[in-house]
Amino acid sequence: MERRIGVYVCHCGSNIASTVDVEQVAEYARSLPHVVIARDYKFMCSDPGQDLIKNDIREHELNRIVVASCSPRLHEATFRRALASADLNPYFFEMANIREQCSWVIEDKEVATEKAKALVSAAVRRVFHHAALEKKEVPIHPSTLVVGAGIAGIQAALEIADSGNKVYLVEREPSIGGNMARLDKTFPTLDCSA
Repeated sequence: MERRIGVYVCHCGSNIASTVDVEQVAEYARSLPHVVIARDYKFMCSDPGQDLIKNDIREHELNRIVVASCSPRLHEATFRRALASADLNPYFFEMANIREQCSWVIEDKEVATEKAKALVSAAVRRVFHHAALEKKEVPIHPSTLVVGAGIAGIQAALEIADSGNKVYLVEREPSIGGNMARLDKTFPTLDCSA
């Protein structure tokens, strides 16, 4: 399958655009192999920004998307949903974090712009190799294995058992209690540890 990559560079209001020349980054992205279209937009995560991506997927038959914006932790799911709603596998997506890793940590606009270009280039190269992933539901066995019958292991096993699940508690030593069992008395009540 021919790779047709779309690159979208976000201004993030002025969060990115005040430090990174986003137009120059988008222009650079157009020169990268397999990039069909590259755009910059004020707020890529907004509904109009997502619509821009969805329309370009359909109009330009894009099959890979790169968004250069903020942290994937913040908006990766947003963009994956946009791809899915445009009938593109949501895992044909890569995000370049040019806000936290670039504009917020570099004061020199030229240096920040060059780093943003490098991050976008890396994302384009990475998304080229993405394979289609599909979500699957598989049956699980609700039993739990707790390895180590020290105080933490015993406590974990008790809490899991109290929730109504079967627990297997495994200890390699001949007795349970771990290091705690070797103590004479415990604080603060001075009870026998055994």
